[in-house]
Amino acid sequence: MAVRVLVAEDHSIMRQGLVELLEGCDDIDVVGDTGDGESAVDLACELEPDVVVMDVSMPKMDGIEATRRIVGHCDCTRVVALSMHSTKHFLLDMLKAGAHGYVLKSHAFSELVAAIESAMKGEFYLCAETTSAFIDEYLHGPDKSDSAKELSGRERKVVELLAGGMSSKEIAFDLDLSVKTVDACRRKLMKKLGIDNVADIVKYAIREGLSSLE
Repeated sequence: MAVRVLVAEDHSIMRQGLVELLEGCDDIDVVGDTGDGESAVDLACELEPDVVVMDVSMPKMDGIEATRRIVGHCDCTRVVALSMHSTKHFLLDMLKAGAHGYVLKSHAFSELVAAIESAMKGEFYLCAETTSAFIDEYLHGPDKSDSAKELSGRERKVVELLAGGMSSKEIAFDLDLSVKTVDACRRKLMKKLGIDNVADIVKYAIREGLSSLE
């Protein structure tokens, strides 16, 4: 019996490529695809796929929260995370939310099928870059200065969007939040990080892998 897969990825070209890749596999049946977290949860509950391929950074509801809800409501559905970030923050948050795999977008076309197969066996699949993050922390321990600055999933998303040059109004629209909520989140994360300007937010985002800016 074919593995029933739902693809949740906000970039339409990437989503189309993933769907075509998976549909080319004899033992995989793509039952649906979507571009935001809320509809990913709704479709997962409706279609009850075996595996959801979940983008970590999604509009309306991020992939971490969407994964948490899907795993909580759909007992037989497993989640494989798809992300452009190899930093341990996203990796650990997705695993804690219930994901069975974590694949970087840069390796999606070569590793995604293997990750889905592992998830179906109840095994965990981590690509090489994310595995190295675990090994580094095991060998050297967590960075205490960084652990004091841990941000929530929403705060990291706001940092990512601020570093990308978006205004509070644009971020509020992207995340389906009020401008007041975004401004409060911005003040809180800046206090946590001990910074007081957007330039330092950009530097932090680059250092933590939350921005691809050079």
